[in-house]
Amino acid sequence: MTVSSDQLPEIRTELFINGETRNADDALPVIDPADGVSTVGYAAAANAEQAESAVAAAHRAFPAWAARTPQERAALLTEALAPLEADRPATAEVLTRENGKIRQESHVDSMVFAHRFTLAAGLAEELEHVTHLPAPPYRTEISYRPLGVVTIIVPFNWPLAILAASLPQALLAGNTVVVKPPPTAPLATVRTVELVARSLPPGVLNVVTGTDAEIGAALIQDDRVKKVCFTGSTNGGKRIMSMAAESLTRVALELGGNDPAIVLADADLGPETMQRLFSGTFDSTGQICMAIKRLYVHRSRYDEVVEGLSEILSATRLGHGLDENVTMGPLHSRQQLEYVRELTAQARQSGAEVREFGQAAEGGEATRGNFLSPSLVLDPADDARVVAEEQFGPTLPILPFDDEDDAVARANDTWSGLCSSIWTPDLDRAALLAARLRTGYTFVNAHGAAHLDERAPFGGFNHSGMGREMGIEGVREFMDTQAVGFPA
Repeated sequence: MTVSSDQLPEIRTELFINGETRNADDALPVIDPADGVSTVGYAAAANAEQAESAVAAAHRAFPAWAARTPQERAALLTEALAPLEADRPATAEVLTRENGKIRQESHVDSMVFAHRFTLAAGLAEELEHVTHLPAPPYRTEISYRPLGVVTIIVPFNWPLAILAASLPQALLAGNTVVVKPPPTAPLATVRTVELVARSLPPGVLNVVTGTDAEIGAALIQDDRVKKVCFTGSTNGGKRIMSMAAESLTRVALELGGNDPAIVLADADLGPETMQRLFSGTFDSTGQICMAIKRLYVHRSRYDEVVEGLSEILSATRLGHGLDENVTMGPLHSRQQLEYVRELTAQARQSGAEVREFGQAAEGGEATRGNFLSPSLVLDPADDARVVAEEQFGPTLPILPFDDEDDAVARANDTWSGLCSSIWTPDLDRAALLAARLRTGYTFVNAHGAAHLDERAPFGGFNHSGMGREMGIEGVREFMDTQAVGFPA
């Protein structure tokens, strides 16, 4: 099947504030990255006053929502998921058209959204936990209270899954929320959030689309906003933190990652392992914060890994994500495509071998749009930009090592600290090495979102962010600790 973008219907989304749809005077055009010209649709472009009205609606709804028990909130959140299943095929199609990822990944994105809501709802019983400190000198009770209005700013790459790493936790904790979808790929997120919001009391969940310049300050610096959650680049996180400092608004930042994977000499390099290395790197055209960005391989196994990945990559078929023969879609933006090209060109100029793979899917073409052939960069210098910077695209530097201590030191020599992985059948050895890696999450014999234990807290060290998502720790991020002391 070959997809022609200009034969698909345009999608239009509006704002959803205080339980009702609202129009805007302007709109954001959404362009299909598979050809760079076709209009997928339009999202309402809110002005500052409309963004402020969303904050006001959430502020008004907060007391009643916070007064409900966690069990009541969990039941309402679970019931609000009911419309999503029937809408999932349409949502996945919209997401693929605006994002570029293949349809299967868009379908998974929507499924993970619902799954993470269900996991969060299952934590309701833990929210009312009270710690008692016995007398003397005082009898003290320590408990938790919701913050108030929360703004969640969503990225383009896995917008639904990433949103659901903080949205259900914030709502379960008793907060009300304003969601700001990504301006270049807002349509599926608006569609999904509105379906959920319609099942909740007015003002509890609102969604506002628009440009950062127009509505950013209203959603971040309003004194009624008690926390801002942002997922995106490190530079973007710095801007959010700077803006939030003006109003002393708390921030949670899940930022970029330059994730290392370390393949030890005894690693099982069978077909399943090679597929996990491939998908942990190249899923979503490499546009995943927790993807493998640097692959350190023991020199005795280096050629096996290179040839194994080369064989899988040679079967890559590039094209529109709705085409059934396509295995890899385009990068989301032309700017990112040029950036990844720059990194691989610099590596090639410095003497590293760059192997490129892939071809257009049968019946399709990949000459327009933001398509980039996936590549392996073999044995670049540690200070090459393709190693030191986050590529966020379909390229992987593979670096040999001889000594495990050296591999750990090189893996830790970075600005980031999101995820890492150790590949060995010796799980005790893996645990010892994992404890030495400065990352928030370490996988063993796997890497990437498909292998993440979503019951566990997730977040990064260093410039990969602050705060944690998911698990009870992720819920507590949206609560204040309160202590009450009684006389003995």
